[in-house]
Amino acid sequence: MTDELSSFPGGLILDGQKKRSTQTEIRKTPLSKKLTLPLQQHIGTPSAPIVKVGDKVLKGQKIARADGHLSVYLHAPSSGTVIAIDDQAIPHPSGLSGLCITIETDGKDTWIERQPIEDFTTLTEHEVRQLLREAGIVGLGGAGFPSFIKLNPGVHHAVETLIINGVECEPYITCDDMIMRERANGILDGIQIMKYALRVKRCVIVIEDNKPEAISIMKQALEERKECHHLKETQVVVIPTRYPTGSEKQLIQVVTGKQVPGNGIPIEIGIVCHNVGTTYAIGRAIKYGEPLISRIVTVTGTDVKHAGNFETLFGTPMHELLAFCDTHREQGEPFILGGPMMGYNLSGDHLPVTKTANCILVGVDNAAPDSTPLPCIRCGECATACPVSLLPQQLYWFSRAKDLEKTREYNLFDCIECGCCSYVCPSKIPLVHYFRFAKTETMNQEQEHQKADIARQRHENRLTRHELEKREKEERQRQRKAALAATKAAKEKEALSQTDNQEN
Repeated sequence: MTDELSSFPGGLILDGQKKRSTQTEIRKTPLSKKLTLPLQQHIGTPSAPIVKVGDKVLKGQKIARADGHLSVYLHAPSSGTVIAIDDQAIPHPSGLSGLCITIETDGKDTWIERQPIEDFTTLTEHEVRQLLREAGIVGLGGAGFPSFIKLNPGVHHAVETLIINGVECEPYITCDDMIMRERANGILDGIQIMKYALRVKRCVIVIEDNKPEAISIMKQALEERKECHHLKETQVVVIPTRYPTGSEKQLIQVVTGKQVPGNGIPIEIGIVCHNVGTTYAIGRAIKYGEPLISRIVTVTGTDVKHAGNFETLFGTPMHELLAFCDTHREQGEPFILGGPMMGYNLSGDHLPVTKTANCILVGVDNAAPDSTPLPCIRCGECATACPVSLLPQQLYWFSRAKDLEKTREYNLFDCIECGCCSYVCPSKIPLVHYFRFAKTETMNQEQEHQKADIARQRHENRLTRHELEKREKEERQRQRKAALAATKAAKEKEALSQTDNQEN
């Protein structure tokens, strides 16, 4: 950890457009009659259902278990009856469907019996991580990575610094800003638990300088709890507003001066990052026994009359949330899930709110241009703006030509898809779209190669097995022939011996 802030190349200074959604306190979205819960709401393997159609469930009850290591549990956001377990449309740029559990709520919102932990230090670090896995906690900054894994440094790594990401650098999104303003102590509860699980002393809460209220409130909350042992060596660090500072690797570089290796992860340099919303959820899960069943969603844009931040149960149809905000949206008019830089257009508002749904924008243009792009003029603006020091122009040509080997040589997978290159391109080329396509094609090729390797290995194993069986068969035949020959020789010898005796 350096005393002075560092920086990263490229990046953009963008118009934040955040004031409109921060004028009112966080409000709760009304309970929907039906909650549709995709089993894939996190990076990794989807959860597996443990309920069946017709089952009665309570708020907070487990309805799907973690299926594999990179997976977490899923819970009922309210009490009611399971009325379907089937494929339904999910919020994804592909427009695909996924397996979902649908609950018809009973309006009672009856909780299960919760089991709060008054003193988390009575638990082992492993027990803390297991409780967070069972509580369904994932990264709420947008990625949805299971949080319990990031809280396990393993035997080969030691954590020097825990970074709590309150940067929220993308325009319009303010859910993290508001949770810091209104629930600072809950965030500190989560920090204590994470520091304990990671066995780390130093923690920094990083906030951009365009959030003065959040900065002031977080500092005040820390001051009021300065005697707390598990908050020692915890401080608020204010950094300049610049996109995409909220991206994990860029944030680490700014705060610590260290660079995460291209194909590496932060733990390799002794750092762990968590979003402020995730941190708050961790505190609620341990201290109050509450699983992750809702999140704060920013809803804003020129077509939203009552813009703001809304605590919304997972599974709530987006059209109900939009209606609650008095959104004037034309039938079939697309809207953006996420921010204008990294979000994507959705045309259907019947889709459910999920764990990774941090923002809904209506009446806001996505940074990715919809118009027909002009030819590349090789101006180099994309390279100047790239925060990872890539050469987007070269990657564009190779991606367009489907020269995937070359895209790898130019470090395609270091691209964080922030959209800076597309934003500054004077020809309005949707560069990130090409990069996503090339990544997908590369991964598909790797999967095909893996399948081919597995098939070849099976074939080789089969040939080896057949050759071994052939040799064993030949050896058995040789042994049988040798045994028969030995028996025949013995009989002949015995017969000869009997003849000799008769002659004597």
